[in-house]
Amino acid sequence: MDGPEFFDQGDLVAVLTTQPLGRALDYRAPEGGCHRGAFVEVPLGPRKVLGVVWGAGQGDYDLSKIRSVIRVLDAAPMREEMRSFLARAAAYTLTPMPAMLRLATRAPGLGDPPSMRRVYRRGVSEPERMTDARRRVLATLQDYGDLSFTLKELAEMAGVTASVVKGLVAQGAVAEEESPRDLPFPRLDPELPGKALTADQAAGAEVLAEAVRSQSYGTTLLRGVTGSGKTEVYLEAVAATLRMGRQALVLLPEIALTEQFLHRVEERFGAKPAEWHSGATMTERRRIWRMVGQGHAQLVIGARSALFLPFQNLGLIVVDEEHDTSYKQEDGVLYHARDMAVLRASICGAQVVLASATPSLETWANVEAGKYRRLELTSRFGPAVMPQMGAIDMRDEGLPSDRWVSPTLQGEVNKRLEKGEQAMLFINRRGYAPVTLCRACGHQIGCDHCDARMVEHRFLKRLICHQCGESKPMPETCPSCGAEGRLAPVGPGVERLGEEAAALWPDARVAVLSSDMYGSARALKAEIAGIAAGAADIIIGTQLVAKGHNFPNLTLVGVIDADLGLMGSDLRAAERTFQLMRQVAGRAGRAEAPGAALLQTYQPDHPVIRAILAGDEEAFWSAEAKERHQAGVPPYGRMAGIILSGPDVAQVFDAGNLLAQRDAPLRRIGAQVFGPAPAPIARVRGRHRVRLLVKAEKSAPLQEALAQWVAQVKLKGELRLAVDIDPQSFY
Repeated sequence: MDGPEFFDQGDLVAVLTTQPLGRALDYRAPEGGCHRGAFVEVPLGPRKVLGVVWGAGQGDYDLSKIRSVIRVLDAAPMREEMRSFLARAAAYTLTPMPAMLRLATRAPGLGDPPSMRRVYRRGVSEPERMTDARRRVLATLQDYGDLSFTLKELAEMAGVTASVVKGLVAQGAVAEEESPRDLPFPRLDPELPGKALTADQAAGAEVLAEAVRSQSYGTTLLRGVTGSGKTEVYLEAVAATLRMGRQALVLLPEIALTEQFLHRVEERFGAKPAEWHSGATMTERRRIWRMVGQGHAQLVIGARSALFLPFQNLGLIVVDEEHDTSYKQEDGVLYHARDMAVLRASICGAQVVLASATPSLETWANVEAGKYRRLELTSRFGPAVMPQMGAIDMRDEGLPSDRWVSPTLQGEVNKRLEKGEQAMLFINRRGYAPVTLCRACGHQIGCDHCDARMVEHRFLKRLICHQCGESKPMPETCPSCGAEGRLAPVGPGVERLGEEAAALWPDARVAVLSSDMYGSARALKAEIAGIAAGAADIIIGTQLVAKGHNFPNLTLVGVIDADLGLMGSDLRAAERTFQLMRQVAGRAGRAEAPGAALLQTYQPDHPVIRAILAGDEEAFWSAEAKERHQAGVPPYGRMAGIILSGPDVAQVFDAGNLLAQRDAPLRRIGAQVFGPAPAPIARVRGRHRVRLLVKAEKSAPLQEALAQWVAQVKLKGELRLAVDIDPQSFY
């Protein structure tokens, strides 16, 4: 960016704040001056707010009223590549810059002085009286040389109470000191031996390592069947990155995946990396943010928001399970982490690895077009082989209306239990039942704030709205007609399936896995680790279980309702069903015992079900690509969703109709506008929602036209407008 890199005291500087103002504000540089990119505290009205020095001030304001920057924060200045990334991401997603800056400053207390904690090390004196407990404390400190520990760490390692350590402090045998909390992360050693690789793994690892050594941008699809060892291959790319003295980022789609992955990283590099996600404490987040910016965190394992950490020298981004829908941020700033990873890497000269057994059609199309390199792993690691796939035609099973496990599937589970193996039953519905119906009047209990049915969660004894999170106790009487004892659950959820499994197999240990059943990320990770170690015989799970978990003793996967994702008009329905079924099936047979996957379906002849069973992925992608190409929809066309919302439905529709009428900016680029129409879920959190859909050719300058188009509507009162570039869902 043009302009000086340092501003002397009194110079005009433009400061971008995290406040929703739409532009940078002019201030005067503080005493001692400041660098471009410096994190600063500035006055805004009566408040003090966080900002970043974005460049030289404009001077288009009464100079006598311009105030000074209060102070420069003790944080590494934002690098030019990061400022460029935020600006380009904002332009692509049509997001105001202050909202982008908030993504890049999601750590508390950035302006606070370093926080301290008490640590304990060997003192200079000997205790007046030696006891066995005291001897253990001193021996522990002697074993670790000059290292210091927190009170809890030292007491646990020595097997004593905290009072023993405190007693030694009083006698000078142990020294108590203040130490900064925000310490560098342990160094990772890329020279430690990794797992022995197969020939195609080793070849793939070398290709990725060579790309990293080039210190230039490139994107590679690492595609391999489930269980083929993609993780071991890209960890070698991480090792190559560390050898170059650069930082690496591995994105995972689910917090629950991190525990197994962290153990694999620790085995490979001798220490744990930084871990960034919503389950991290505020203290941990601040430490990671600071250490990443100072180059003292070599590797970060994180959720999609880790893309906005202030990396000092980023050389590699891995997007694991790149097809996963959770990489799309659906509220606030609407972005796709896979696309933003490619953008960030292109700016800082880093490599991107997109790893998946079932890649997204967008990635597949970029490979076909020659934009991305492709690496294939064709066989499972070690003795494991791909599971046998089969369909259970539910039309022939004769199940009663309150049962969901077919006799055929029940028989297959019995066989696994007799052998001491694990079985998994999969259904992509959280809660106990998706609908609660009054058998007296037919009323279905809905959310008071959304046009959505409330889902019964029997473990919590509550009804929960999966759109807004509203919950209320399960009523005793029908809220419509007042009838007692007539409310009935309709359809199965994961909890109800767990209840059925407990009745069918009373002697088996049944574990129900769903993201909303655990109070914290740590509790969920602990449960998954226990299952992997053999603590359950039957696993009941939602799509959470489809994401990269390794259960060595699991040999059967039964999909309860394989047709569920084929309903509706979502253009990605076939793709998502195909990916989910293949991923779930891939959980079976990942060790020595062969596995099987059985799909319960009422449509065994559906093209998607047949493609899943045949395993001919290239044929599926080619057919899906042909259909999308003919329709001119992503990835062979451009789409944008416009979501208008507000408490007054008439006002929302008026704004939508006004936009539809004033579509000249879009017609100039050959784009079409569809709508306005009520969103499929027309009310969320008390706000009525109306959608418009814009469709354009692949080469059309869509963002510029959209910006001109939506600028014609002035938002009044509580009316809100959101633009979703490349929408992934249409709810």
